[in-house]
Amino acid sequence: MKTSSSLSPYETVYLLKPDLTEDMLLKVVEQYQGILVERGAKNILIENRGRRHLKYPIKRVKDGIYIQMNYEASGEIVGLIEKSMKINDNIVRYITVCIKIPSSLV
Repeated sequence: MKTSSSLSPYETVYLLKPDLTEDMLLKVVEQYQGILVERGAKNILIENRGRRHLKYPIKRVKDGIYIQMNYEASGEIVGLIEKSMKINDNIVRYITVCIKIPSSLV
């Protein structure tokens, strides 16, 4: 397991299909939270951004449920999360960005 000094801050936003029930939605969110906890991610914050209409259809989906996750982790954990999201049929789209804090603010 890596030390906290090698962890970087990340933000992952993923778009879920709108036809998911509340239980299915919770199950998907808990699945990814569980992966982060198991692998040693820190400062995990998950926010449901709600259902929104898309400007254009993605995979024939016109609405989606946005979930935002902020956490500190290693790049290996991010790769594992994204690989899992890629094969999950309930996830329409996802993006992960590394949040760089300017050294002048630290």
